[in-house]
Order: sequence, then structure tokens, then C-alpha cells
Amino acid sequence: MAIRIRRREFILTLGGAAAAWPLAARAALASEASGQRGDSKAQRPSMPVVGFLHPGSPAANRYVVTAFRQGLAEAGYVEGRNVAIEFRWADNQLARLPALAADLAGLPAAVIVAAGALASPLAAKNATSTIPIVLASGFDPVKRGFVASLNRPGGNVTGLALLVTELQGKRLELLSQMAPQAKTIAYLAGPPNALLFEEETSDIVRAGRVLGCEIVVAEARSSFEFEAPFETFVERGAGAVVVGSFPWFFERRAQILGLAARHKIPATYPSQSFVYEGGLMSYSAGRDVFRQLGFHYVGQILKGVKASDLPVQQPTKFELMINLKTAKALGLEVPPALLARADEVIE
Repeated sequence: MAIRIRRREFILTLGGAAAAWPLAARAALASEASGQRGDSKAQRPSMPVVGFLHPGSPAANRYVVTAFRQGLAEAGYVEGRNVAIEFRWADNQLARLPALAADLAGLPAAVIVAAGALASPLAAKNATSTIPIVLASGFDPVKRGFVASLNRPGGNVTGLALLVTELQGKRLELLSQMAPQAKTIAYLAGPPNALLFEEETSDIVRAGRVLGCEIVVAEARSSFEFEAPFETFVERGAGAVVVGSFPWFFERRAQILGLAARHKIPATYPSQSFVYEGGLMSYSAGRDVFRQLGFHYVGQILKGVKASDLPVQQPTKFELMINLKTAKALGLEVPPALLARADEVIE
């Protein structure tokens, strides 16, 4: 399988020079973290500890760990040499996040990265008001009370606001171009009690009205209940599917991709990982987000910059990825204009 790449740079510009690193004395414990778990601890008094809190599993987020380590290395921090990383994975059991966050705060970590679902940074914020928290999540941190403003966070929280809910409308627009015959488009959502359910659902329905298409919403109420939503999509005559950005969807990629293929429904996904594994298309801020997280945020905080002095950034570039093999299997002819704007194409 050949991959042709046409990538645009994902640029985050952060001001301020890094001050001398003062955090060594704060971290008495570190791990021999393998990227799978951070349970093995060793005495490394000269190393700062970076806590990494995530609602998912290590197996489904290998690229996240790789990109994060790359960013740290570019900032001058190599795991096991001058920094230790303590990973805490909730394995899609969001109720575990508060205890995992408290564990990281108690090490104490020099900085805590809280990525993924809203529940992750919320748990970190509740665990500490002093340790810097770097978030990477798809919600408005000002609206949710995490920071005073994007330019001046004001507290111990900063990071990347990934605009997940706002992206749903753009994904719908691109999917409509890929499958113009679809006048009814489905939206695969998580359960109504998910923290971002209302925001994501209202955004996609609003975008559907603008495009003049009917939106059929069906919920996957657990990580094993994807069959029923897809049956609803078929019954309602949906010609395409927008897959939401709910945490366990990433863990159940194979199941979702298999159902889309079985029912021959064109679908757009919230992450490139779906497309690498056979999905039709995705539109997202890209994997470079976690490299930037390690380089611009954690790297600067370890060098002495305060979280309150690091503006919360939003991506300025997004990546469209298309799998031509899947398009052919679905009987779709990719419009030349859509193909031309793609950042990455799998042939």
C-alpha cells in the first residue's frame, strides 16, 4: 500500500523565552515508564516527573505516546535521561480518572498532561490547584471555567483547545462533498450522559440545517452497543455517517469500521487512526497535536515558564485524510476538488 503525503504544517506560536529549569527538587519519584503503564517507580531525585492522564488505553494510543515523547525530546527532555513520565490510563472507565489524577498529584508530578475526554482535565483540576496542568481536549476551556481567557489563563491550567464540537460541522460538509447523493446523514453519538453530548449533537444538527440535509442521531450507550445504531441508520435511509469524538470510539475502531464496511456506508471519522485502518476519511488537528503538547507546553513549563503565562492555543491548520481504496470499495468517485485539498491520501 503506497501512501502519498501532502502535509501542511500545523503551527502553534508561543511567545516567551524559557527560564532556567527549577523543578528538579520537586520530583523525588519517577518511573521506568514504557508507555504502557507508569507503575514501576525508581528514586531519581534529579529528574522531574511528568504525569500523563488519559481516559483510554495505551494500546489504542500508541501514536499519542510516540508524538508526545518526540515533542519532549525536541524540547531537550528525554525520558529516562533527564525526565520521567508516569502514565495513568483509565481504560475507558472514566470513573477511575479522579483516583488516577490524585495519584499523579501525590507523587508529586512537576506537570500533569490531561488529554482526551473532558473528564480527564476535570479530574486533574479537582486533584490540584498548584501543579501545572496541560490539557488537550475538545471543549471550550473558558466556557467550562478552566481558564480565565485563552490569552491569559490565569491559573495552573493551559494547553490546547481542539475545537472538537466545532469540527463536526466541517466534517459534515466534507462528507457531503464526498457523498453528494446522501440527503440523510447519520451521526453516531455517545450516551446522553456524556459530558459533551449536548454540544456535539446540537452542532451537527445545526450544521445539517445549513446544508439542507436531515440528521439522524443514534447513540452508542456502551462500548459494545454499535450494532443497534447502525441498524437505525439503515432503517432511516442514511446515506453517510459522521462518527462522533467520544472516548471509547477510538478504542472500538475495528468494530465501527467493520460496521461501516458491512453496511457500505461512507463515513467520516474524528481521527486519522481510523483512516489508516480502513476508514474513508477524517478531518482533524492531526497527530502533531501531542508533539506540540510536549514541545511547547510541557517543555516550557519544565524550564520554568508558568502555566498562567502560556496562552491556550487553538489549531490553525487541520488535516483532511482520504483513503482511496475504501472510496473505491464503496463505489465512490472522489471529487477532484476534495482530492486536491487533502493533506494525506492513502492509495
